Amino acid sequence: MPSRGTILPMKPACAACLFVLCAGASLNAQIPPAEPIVLAGGRLTVGGNVSATFGPEDPGFFNYTDYEDSVLRMLRLDLNASFRANDHLSLLGELRSQNVRAPQAYALYLRVRPWTTRRFDIQVGRIPPTFGSFARRSYEADNPLIGYPLGYQYLTSLRADAVPSSADELVNMRGRGWLAAYSVGNPVPDAGVPLATAFRWDTGVQAHLENEVVDLTASITTGTLSNPRLTDDNSGRQVTGRVALRPVAGLIVGASAAHGPFVSTDAVLDAVGSEGDDSFAQTAWGGDIEYSRGYYLLRVESIYSQWRMPLLEERLHSLATLVEGRYKIFPGFYVAARLDHLDFSEVASSSGPVEWEAPVTRFEVGGGYSVQRNLLLKLTTQFDRRDGGRTRHARMLAGQVVYWF
Repeated sequence: MPSRGTILPMKPACAACLFVLCAGASLNAQIPPAEPIVLAGGRLTVGGNVSATFGPEDPGFFNYTDYEDSVLRMLRLDLNASFRANDHLSLLGELRSQNVRAPQAYALYLRVRPWTTRRFDIQVGRIPPTFGSFARRSYEADNPLIGYPLGYQYLTSLRADAVPSSADELVNMRGRGWLAAYSVGNPVPDAGVPLATAFRWDTGVQAHLENEVVDLTASITTGTLSNPRLTDDNSGRQVTGRVALRPVAGLIVGASAAHGPFVSTDAVLDAVGSEGDDSFAQTAWGGDIEYSRGYYLLRVESIYSQWRMPLLEERLHSLATLVEGRYKIFPGFYVAARLDHLDFSEVASSSGPVEWEAPVTRFEVGGGYSVQRNLLLKLTTQFDRRDGGRTRHARMLAGQVVYWF
């Protein structure tokens, strides 16, 4: 079983069946489908999403994800399906392949709706995110740009399975999140974690209730925002909650909170000689605002995260903040921009107080053109600046094609 909570691999036969099903339906239509495919008398719905991103090598690993792929150089294939057994029970899943690797089960969960007249459901399995705003928009067509917000993608130097023995060892890894190594726990160099990853879903139970004004979601999961997992590695559970309000048309105001054990049991044992408790945890708070009116869309989101690590006196804090806007110039064409910053607290190293990770600022600007309703072309330029690491500045131009049905 994957050690870092990777997406659950599907048996080749299962993966092949789903892809053949989609391909067969497409062939019957003779043209690429423009809408989800509905089968079995309306009980089975199959959809898909394909995105191809063309960009340069990232010299500073600014855009690398926790699966060692660059967002700016990625071919992503998604196939999702929903089977409705009856008015109360549905099974939903999604296969995903990145850069021509074998398909993996990105999502697989059972949805239970106790009442048909109320908007309340319970979801069990590999469930959608509860925390924040951006991670709940899981497809490239929902992202007006190509890059991802720093709080959901940028790899810090922290790991759940390996911990620094001192503040100096932690500081030595500043700007090395794509390949961090520590002397306690797993000694093999590996990728660090973001504040809240948008590339993996967690495993657990989620309850959701909404009406025209209020949207409430709560979940209990195996991993944490930084390290979602398929299997447990520390006998702990994360509790997450979110509330979103729609007080007027076009305005959504959301707040989120999460807390759960972060460090693996093996790493804690190596560090302190006992399993400890859930005090070596990640605690996060989030706030987001979205406002749309006419041709405009404005989004603001912040994530504050705190980790408590063995052998370190200080708690490690980080704050990610983004401002994003989109404007439709004329039908089918829009321009967009996002300003993003990631900041970190200080630790007491031997050379004096220093931020435990190198702060990062990103500015991305670009636009998109809809060739048809479900075919989108994007072009963006991204500027990254980091106060540390081997590469401190980067400017990258990227293009993307997105098709969905």
